[in-house]
Amino acid sequence: PAFGLFIFTIARDPLRIIILIAGAFFWLVSLLLSSLIWFIAVKASDPQDERLQKGLLIFGVMFSVLLQEAFRFLYYKLLRKAIEGLVALSEDGCSPISIQQMAYVAGVGFGLMSGAFSMINLLADALGPGTVGIHGDSQLYFLTSAFMTMVLIFLHTFWGILFFHGCEHRRWWEIAAVVIMHLAVSGSSFCNPLYVGSLVPSYLLMVAAAAWAYLLSGGSAQNVRRFLLCKC
Repeated sequence: PAFGLFIFTIARDPLRIIILIAGAFFWLVSLLLSSLIWFIAVKASDPQDERLQKGLLIFGVMFSVLLQEAFRFLYYKLLRKAIEGLVALSEDGCSPISIQQMAYVAGVGFGLMSGAFSMINLLADALGPGTVGIHGDSQLYFLTSAFMTMVLIFLHTFWGILFFHGCEHRRWWEIAAVVIMHLAVSGSSFCNPLYVGSLVPSYLLMVAAAAWAYLLSGGSAQNVRRFLLCKC
């Protein structure tokens, strides 16, 4: 369902495809930098110290989240400049795409690249060696990983809308809320293999972020009611 966002809302518009690919690139660069810093920190530390290694892992995850949000802000600034250029080049003085649409497409770009890397890691684990659950652990690893990948794609989409809205209207508390939610979802992964501890909070945050993004985009409860009743 998550990859359907691209097929049904982006694939037919060349400008949106460019924005999506650029957003995916920004997320990729943030992952590369955070991975490089974590790798250097691990190599410079004592590999026998389990407590230190766990601390470095937590640091790596939290630093990666902050770096992703920093690159989301840089991407917003870039798109803001792009809108000014599009307005200057257009004949009617209007941009062919709004900042709200850019926020959505950029969020999908971040989410799809995040989901692609999650799936790559999942497939790498599926190659073996070993069998999931052979030592009494949960056999739901692959299923829960797929659900977690899906929720991250949707969350990045909603976070993009909230983050750009906060930047556009200088509501820094909205940006802080996105960062806190991102840290909470990433931090919940440390509850695994107790998958309920990570999946349930993540999906609850996804529902809250979806409702918030919907309202900021101009949606209303009346529109939802009309949609559910199949009224035009």
